[in-house]
Order: sequence, then structure tokens, then C-alpha cells
Amino acid sequence: MGVRKFHSVEDMPGPPRLPRLDPENLRIALGLSSMASGLCPTRRTPGVRKFRSWNEALAAKEASIDARWRP
Repeated sequence: MGVRKFHSVEDMPGPPRLPRLDPENLRIALGLSSMASGLCPTRRTPGVRKFRSWNEALAAKEASIDARWRP
């Protein structure tokens, strides 16, 4: 592939047009994401929690992971 030189940016060709996306792909993606959220729902509480230490933050993270995977 050779090198092409241009005098200015206006002389450069634009990017090639991409093919149109199939609308069915969006339906499939939405279906998969809704199925995934149904299999493992996330329980989040609103707001911000402030931790006094790094160890306290890690313990809270581990507790939330344990609670999420507990049946």
C-alpha cells in the first residue's frame, strides 16, 4: 500500500461508508441483556458510602459479592 500525500485536510477523502446494520441485531442484543439481568439481578442501594479505611472498603466489596452470589 503506497503513501498518499495531500496539500490540506480538505483534499483528503473521508472514511468509507459503513454498511447498514441489521435491526435484528439490536433485538438480539436487548433480549440477551434482559435475560442476563434476569439471571443475576443486581441489588444496589442509592447514595454514596464513605469508608474509613481501605480494609473496610474491601470488606464491603467482598460482602456485596458474597450476597450477590448467595441463592
